[in-house]
Amino acid sequence: MELSELIAGIEGARVTGDTRLRIAAVACDSRKVAADTLFFAMPGAKTDGNQFVADALSRGAVAIASPNPRPEHISRDVAWIEVTAGTERRALALAAANFYGHPADSLKLAGVTGTNGKTTITFVLDSILQNAGWSTGRIGTTGYETPRGSRAATNTTPESLDLQEIFAEVRDAGGTAVVLEISSHSLVLDRVWGCHFAVAIFTNLTRDHLNFHKTFEDYFEAKRLLFAGTGAGAPDVAIINMDDPYAQRLQALAKRTLTYGLTEAADLTARKFALSFEGLEFTAQTPAGKVEVRSSLVGRINVYNILAAIGAALALDVPVGKIEQGIADLEQVPGRFERIDEDQPFLVVVDYAHADDALRNLISTARELNPAGRIITLFGAGGERDRSTRPPMGEAAGSLSDLVILTSDNPRSEDPLRIINDVVVGLQKVNAQYRIEPDRDTALEMAIDEAKAGDIVLLAGKGHENYQILRDRTFEFDDREKARAILRRRGFAKKQTMK
Repeated sequence: MELSELIAGIEGARVTGDTRLRIAAVACDSRKVAADTLFFAMPGAKTDGNQFVADALSRGAVAIASPNPRPEHISRDVAWIEVTAGTERRALALAAANFYGHPADSLKLAGVTGTNGKTTITFVLDSILQNAGWSTGRIGTTGYETPRGSRAATNTTPESLDLQEIFAEVRDAGGTAVVLEISSHSLVLDRVWGCHFAVAIFTNLTRDHLNFHKTFEDYFEAKRLLFAGTGAGAPDVAIINMDDPYAQRLQALAKRTLTYGLTEAADLTARKFALSFEGLEFTAQTPAGKVEVRSSLVGRINVYNILAAIGAALALDVPVGKIEQGIADLEQVPGRFERIDEDQPFLVVVDYAHADDALRNLISTARELNPAGRIITLFGAGGERDRSTRPPMGEAAGSLSDLVILTSDNPRSEDPLRIINDVVVGLQKVNAQYRIEPDRDTALEMAIDEAKAGDIVLLAGKGHENYQILRDRTFEFDDREKARAILRRRGFAKKQTMK
């Protein structure tokens, strides 16, 4: 592809050099540069990509895009594209779309944003679409799936260059839709710039990521970007949780809006729902009539998530029967109220809840389903994240649990004991019963050993993650596998069915 074609549509770009250069690749990481690459040198959170221009050139870059003016020492054989400062990530997104032939134009995109519920909704909606015969991709926290395979997630929403590559893979495999989690970071950083969404879903807004967004209003405004449009017009249909206080501020942005919730005024709502540890059942009242829901997902919060997925499916013209079967087909969402069953006389549940509102939802779900048993909650707070969330996490867990085991999550470069002390403030505020064990492996044993028949052990914070990040290393650590191993060492073992 010629450089001129690659940078088409980038407003304000000032080019010096030959725009007829043949470009074989685009990169924003100098380590991924090969011969005939256009390298985007962009300011980052920790380092400035302009520091790596020389490295990119040494690896074969023939063109550089940067918000900086062309340095005098750069060879005239190298094309320099000076983009307007502050728009360099939009420029990257547009160049990536050009490079891969605008794959999103051939796909129905369904984006889910909000603090909680994104992963579950993408799994439910993806199951519905596949049941209806669609070939899909799914992008989110647990990984990136296309008809050609899967890969580990580096971010909830990948960088625009990676995102367009995934879209192209789905398109080239005959796919028709992509369901993706849209993080607030990705919206602010223009990772989905230039992508038109057939459906945009808003789940809820609670305290999270304030180390990045600084204020709660900034956090909301980031989410709002998906509904205001991301450089390709407003979504065709917005699906909005009417029970969230921020819903009203999103309702007039998309071309059409459907609301969901447990209030009668919502377009999609639930009637006669029954909750148990085996799943949930309810009748969804929708503009297309009744949808009979039978799901193995657990808890009131999943009534909301399923309603959102139903709304999105209806917006994509999926028949009601396919919606019902698609919901029923989904057995589990990794690390979301995932039961660990080794025939022990108490429940062990692994969940990704890692903020105060998510912990409150998790523990409330367990309490509603098992009001008589004790609830033992194990969790920790992540390092290098918003410290102000730590006392509320302790307060939420301590006020709703019978016993809290406070441990480490991913402390990263922070002192684990300092993180724990921040959480203890909230635990003490509500006079919680708690124990401290910084070593997560030992803490898991402590929580399981504490459980008696009829209790529920909630292992919160890491969910689907299979690693732990410390100051000096990252190593394998999966709460689910650890819990299974502990239960087996205690003499429990799930009986195998003879075939």
